[in-house]
Amino acid sequence: MTDRLFGTDGLRGQVNIFPMTPEISLRLGLAAGQYFRNGSKRHRVVIGKDTRLSGYVFETALTSGLCATGMDVFLVGPLPTPAISFLTRNMRADLGVVISASHNPFMDNGIKFFDREGFKLADDVEDEISRLVMAEDPKWSFPPPEQVGRAYKIEDSRGRYIVYLKYSFPQHLTLDGVKVVLDCANGAAYGVAPYVFEELGAKVVSLGVKPNGLNINDKCGSLYPEVVANMVREEGADIGLALDGDADRLIVVDEKGDIMDGDQMMAVCAQDLMNRGRLAGNTLVTTVMSNMALEVFMRDRGGRLLRTQVGDRYVVEAMRREGAVLGGEQSGHLIFMDYSTTGDGLLAGLQLLRIMRERETPLSELSHLIEPFPQVLRNVHVRRKVPFEEVPEIHRAVEAVERELGDRGRVLLRYSGTESVARVMVEGQDEARVARLAADLAQVLERGLR
Repeated sequence: MTDRLFGTDGLRGQVNIFPMTPEISLRLGLAAGQYFRNGSKRHRVVIGKDTRLSGYVFETALTSGLCATGMDVFLVGPLPTPAISFLTRNMRADLGVVISASHNPFMDNGIKFFDREGFKLADDVEDEISRLVMAEDPKWSFPPPEQVGRAYKIEDSRGRYIVYLKYSFPQHLTLDGVKVVLDCANGAAYGVAPYVFEELGAKVVSLGVKPNGLNINDKCGSLYPEVVANMVREEGADIGLALDGDADRLIVVDEKGDIMDGDQMMAVCAQDLMNRGRLAGNTLVTTVMSNMALEVFMRDRGGRLLRTQVGDRYVVEAMRREGAVLGGEQSGHLIFMDYSTTGDGLLAGLQLLRIMRERETPLSELSHLIEPFPQVLRNVHVRRKVPFEEVPEIHRAVEAVERELGDRGRVLLRYSGTESVARVMVEGQDEARVARLAADLAQVLERGLR
């Protein structure tokens, strides 16, 4: 076993295999309760989940641990991850907990936390909780019997989140006459997403709204946007929205059935905010995985693209440091800091619909602000993993490629976290040149890392 439980987005793994076991979940509840408890005052914890069958197991184990440490637990049932972030703030809770494995299949599950402001926990906080969970003798500090916590079911949590989302949409606008194809991935949004758009006036064609505990993300949702694309064409819809299992991610389809990724959505939203003078610092925050075309798009308009390591939590951390209001990932996480503290697929969909309605323009005419640069990926099997810059041959080769590409291309080298593999990515405007440079660079890595 490892001393660190948390990855880039909480715990995650196959159910009943470490770390996703009832025992670890119980100890996680005890550790989080002990860490966040402060004196004798009553503390509140909001726990939500997606629709996986195993959610019952981890919900019960976490509740037991948290209540044992004196925390009052508020159970809100299946709700999107961003809804838990919102409810944690809205209910003045000390902690929010989400039981979900996002876009993974039903046999996986995960646990992630939000602090009282609705932000994911910092690495040092996660490390301390991990230390308590994994300690052989953690010496739990239990309160006296009369101070153990209670567990409550909150019946109006869906309604609160629906109202919050509707208030992010301008009151002078409606979605009357708009047809939306909406795929909820048989996940956490099935009980809220259709109502948000219907109550704003849209005609909604709903997919993936019949969860049975085993069919989450099963050939539906953001991993299968072609399902929505086909339905958009069949229904003559104005837009298609494909969520993932916990609805913090969105992939969009325009009225022609063409699929937009997160980079294209960020371009549309950044352009809108710049036009209205509301993109703070003219800065868009994204990760190293976003296409170079998005960087050129921002630069050509006097803006700046700030990159972080992969993971929406790192995007949010950079946004907070920079005072930025828009950020996201190519995979479809979009963060609108004026409204939310984490990625929210429904909020992102509403923002795109707002732009369409205000400009009276179909999505297909908005979606081609950027044409992604050709991108070539190569995997190189290596015997050793050392910092690339410490191998002179690799360092010189990367510099040569970057000189040839200039400011219209880039190189990204990184190691796989699970395999003895180095990943080479080259982007540029000329596909043949990019392919040649990627192949040459891969050969250099093969020689240098033998």
